[in-house]
Amino acid sequence: MTTRLPTGVSPQTAAVHAGEARYVAYHSLTVPIVQTATYTFENTDALIAYQEDKMFWDVPERVEYGRYGNPTVYAAEAKLAALEGAEDAILVSSGMAAITTTLLILLSQGDHFIITEDCYRRTRIFCNSFLARYGIDCTTVKPGDYDAMEAAIRPNTKLIFSESPTNPFLRCLDYPRLVDIAQRHNLKTVIDGTFGTPVNIRPLEFGIDLVVHSVTKYLAGHNDLLAGCVVGSFETTTALRQAQGVIGAVVDPHTAFLILRGLKTLGLRMAQHNANGLAIARFLEDHPKIRKVWYPGLVSHPDHSLAAASMTGFGGVVSFEVESDGPGASRFIDACRIPHIAPSLGGVESLIEQVYIVSYYDTAPEDRLALGIRDELVRLALGVEDTGDLIADLAQALERV
Repeated sequence: MTTRLPTGVSPQTAAVHAGEARYVAYHSLTVPIVQTATYTFENTDALIAYQEDKMFWDVPERVEYGRYGNPTVYAAEAKLAALEGAEDAILVSSGMAAITTTLLILLSQGDHFIITEDCYRRTRIFCNSFLARYGIDCTTVKPGDYDAMEAAIRPNTKLIFSESPTNPFLRCLDYPRLVDIAQRHNLKTVIDGTFGTPVNIRPLEFGIDLVVHSVTKYLAGHNDLLAGCVVGSFETTTALRQAQGVIGAVVDPHTAFLILRGLKTLGLRMAQHNANGLAIARFLEDHPKIRKVWYPGLVSHPDHSLAAASMTGFGGVVSFEVESDGPGASRFIDACRIPHIAPSLGGVESLIEQVYIVSYYDTAPEDRLALGIRDELVRLALGVEDTGDLIADLAQALERV
């Protein structure tokens, strides 16, 4: 029996209490780590009863093998579902596993689907290259071009996949318009909400069918685990849950315990991520050595009005171009004393990267430019450090440009 929270509690309260039993083994306050690979049965009759009953469960109370479920994992899944206002959430081994598993289950040979051009690069590689090997066709459209999106729909189109905000330019979706297009054409909608988090925006409330997250990022929040999740209604997640035991992209119980620990401070952390993001975006936009800044909280961002109308905060990722060339951007990054040079985002530590080196180093320069990826583009994933300290560090580093 999970905690019965009052109706309408805030995401901060849900992050602490949702999905957890009021009383657990040994009177532990925290959810125990059920560290087992297999589960026992009292006798043969108990095993037969389990086999006969399990086909009627949405989320099973018990399983026979760790690949099919775990009590610690179930608690983390229930908390994630509560945060998104969803019926169900499924934890998988990484954010990419959340995307690939979802698309593999929802699409079949001969199907077609649509993605936006600024989706995460590995997502686009999977959609345009890997799935093509199995007779699944994909059309890529520019972000914000809903006419092109609708024009790309074919008789065999099954779904639309996008991100919001996107990586690295933080483009934001017009959810009502997207949902209207999808519903008129009987299409599923899948959104990667990693950059948004359920604290800042909950896509399901706009009518989106499934939301995926890289739990590695903001949700877990400490740069110490890999996990992903798929969130939605029982109707849309049942096939995914049934397939997970076959595909095998599962989360171990200790990782689930760390996710539960991280989620308890999600509201607190996001408040600081949001504050740092907005303050530093404004600082950079006013700095003479910065050419352009992408951050949805800025009026200059192409999707500011959409973001302001739908989001309660804009996150901790700021992308910007240094008023220099690639080597100048490298000097700036190397001079930073607080952010670490590393990929990823959403943890308590600030991370900084020169986008083309981390994500597009093996891509031809003309192909990078076609996507807007210049050598001087920097992505700063702000942690929860003091805002003033971060601004002072960036100011001294910009003197090297």
